[in-house]
Amino acid sequence: MSEDQVTNTAQPATDAADPATENTELETLKRERDENYDRFVRKAAEFDNYRKRVERERREQADRAVVSLLEDLIAVVDDFDLALTGDAGESGSAYRKGVELIHAKLHDVLRKQGVKPIEALGADFDPNLHEAVMQESSPDHRDNEVIAVLRKGYTINDRLLRPASVKVAKA
Repeated sequence: MSEDQVTNTAQPATDAADPATENTELETLKRERDENYDRFVRKAAEFDNYRKRVERERREQADRAVVSLLEDLIAVVDDFDLALTGDAGESGSAYRKGVELIHAKLHDVLRKQGVKPIEALGADFDPNLHEAVMQESSPDHRDNEVIAVLRKGYTINDRLLRPASVKVAKA
């Protein structure tokens, strides 16, 4: 290599970027970064507020449902109070009639809440709905037929609330 070739390769390149252009590009990028960060912070705050509002509305809805149920139950309690303060009389038939009315009213409250009794008597034993507490040999009934209900079972909106306690026939 000649001396001219060595000196040409050692000279700095003149294609370097202009410092003013670099500064404006840097400022633009910083401004975009700050705008994006600001947008992110605002969206995070909006989402947090949304989450809190939904949680508050859910609690309020649950509270309204509980209040509605309690109002219905208080009406039944009032009827029991009236029955207990009244005179049963000699025959007690009026007293019994009052208790039967209260019983029907309480069942109405349960039905309004989606609670239904399980019809178990005479049905085949189903462990998903029944709890067998007794088994009895009975030639008059089918094997695994429910022959007595010791405690009623209930469902709420087609979901088991409490199984029926039953006596089951054994062949």
